Amino acid sequence: MKKILYWKTLYCGAILLLSQATHAKIVEYSLVIRQEPVNLTGKAIEKITVNGSIPGPVLHFVDGDEAVIHVTNKMDEETSVHWHGLLLPGNMDGVPGFNGFPGIKPGETFSYQFKLRQEGTYWYHAHSMGQEQEGLYGSIVILPKEQEALNVERDYVIVLSDYSKEDSGSILSNLKMSSDYYQYARRTIGDFFSEVKSKGFKTAWQNAKMWGQMRMLPTDLSDVTGYTFLINGKTSAQNWTGLFSPGERVRLRFINASAMTFYDVRIPGLKMIVVAADGQPVEPVTVDEFRFGVAETYDAIVTPSEDKAYAVVAEPIDRTGFALATLAPREDMKGESPIQRPRALLTMADMGMSHEMSGDMQDRNEMGNMTHMQGMDHAAMGHVMPSMTIPAQDDATSAKDSGWVNAGTPKGDSALKYSDLHYLGTQKDTRQPQREVTIRLGGNMERYIWTLNGKKYEEAAPINLEYGERIRLTFINETMMAHPMHLHGMFVQLDNGQPIEKLPNKHTIIVPPGSTSSVLLTANEPGEWAFHCHLLYHMMAGMMNKVVVAKLDPSQLPSKSKMQSMPAMDHAAMKRELPDAP
Repeated sequence: MKKILYWKTLYCGAILLLSQATHAKIVEYSLVIRQEPVNLTGKAIEKITVNGSIPGPVLHFVDGDEAVIHVTNKMDEETSVHWHGLLLPGNMDGVPGFNGFPGIKPGETFSYQFKLRQEGTYWYHAHSMGQEQEGLYGSIVILPKEQEALNVERDYVIVLSDYSKEDSGSILSNLKMSSDYYQYARRTIGDFFSEVKSKGFKTAWQNAKMWGQMRMLPTDLSDVTGYTFLINGKTSAQNWTGLFSPGERVRLRFINASAMTFYDVRIPGLKMIVVAADGQPVEPVTVDEFRFGVAETYDAIVTPSEDKAYAVVAEPIDRTGFALATLAPREDMKGESPIQRPRALLTMADMGMSHEMSGDMQDRNEMGNMTHMQGMDHAAMGHVMPSMTIPAQDDATSAKDSGWVNAGTPKGDSALKYSDLHYLGTQKDTRQPQREVTIRLGGNMERYIWTLNGKKYEEAAPINLEYGERIRLTFINETMMAHPMHLHGMFVQLDNGQPIEKLPNKHTIIVPPGSTSSVLLTANEPGEWAFHCHLLYHMMAGMMNKVVVAKLDPSQLPSKSKMQSMPAMDHAAMKRELPDAP
């Protein structure tokens, strides 16, 4: 009898503990989305808030938690929330029209529910029209189940964003009217004579003539300007401040939640130890600065040792302002404002041309044959380059010749390169790819249309992948703009020159102008996944496709001849084709 009672007691206790553990894992949030006046720059303008603020609240979880997030739409238009970088069921990913998700209608509440299967720094944002630009974004922090190896005394989220007084619909209309609408920084006669002085008249004249005939601007680093740059929803004057005591280790979780802005990020006087990229742990690498693409995240640890204020500096690549914040021992302190770095100029290398190619182009020009170059549509070209094979480049060539990668990093300082990123540990899937999928990034700037493989989203057939297959995605950027390419639902492994078991996980990669980049993908998440450039107006103008991971009909699989040809691929050459994003 005692034995039976013992087992009954043990059984009931186990059930109780299991029930408590199950309930303890449910972490619930309610997000309310509204359109309301917001005053960030001295004038109240109607924008979109999440729980009354821009950005929305930080959502905190632990790996293994069951996330339940109720999103209520108080606007008069449909909305959605996408959980950027999270591994989850397709119908919870938050993209209207994908996986049966209908979007969230005015006045309705949609409850997202999914179990967390990762740790790290991520974010959430709208995937409806231009609502992300209007303020619908926020951050996610997922802590590990076990005690973290990187012990820190402080832990801060740093959300970068670009705020516009214009609404997103007006911005897109202006770009459609003229792709150069926001290009206020143009070369002057003074700039021409400065180039004559440094490079000689012939070179300066040839460059000016080429840019003019191609109807391109070497100053065109960003499609949209006029932004106010924010850190955690505050302007530089409002000075968001993270406190520390000298000698403490401070973890900074950087998130680029901008619509269109790349930044060069630094903290003068402090080294940054980068420990995670896109939420995924990497072997620690010490740098002075890093270039930050839209939708990327980086975690960095700093150790301020002095009793003084340090400026957190995020400078847009078109050098039109700053996003500034402060790390300080006291609230009443402010970091020293930096001097603006020079604006870089695009070069022929950013159009995928070597010196030899640009020289050949000039020869063709002088012979009157330039208009016969394959695919060259001068009237419509804008940011888009002639249709040609993008040459392979190594890091040295890219850094030397490309204007886009020129961040103005001081001599002796180190800027993070993609090739610096090593996966922390060993990748689980080290198979070579079974096949290759080529993605050409292009567009037509006369009408401000951006494309993948020559087609806008609504015209393109989906990319079908067999569940579990291993593929190589090769991006060929035929434009003179960088594109942060993002795949929902899965991580890719960036082919950055490391051994296959050390390739870093990324959910977003910058493909520099005029270059080829490559990633590996294990298609292990079934569903319909959005795949797009994360520059908001590029996506809205067509630079998007659908990736379907499912069991495919044999007729849809690659032929045996293509599969057999894959082992002969020159992987060493492909590694050389990946220019680093500084």
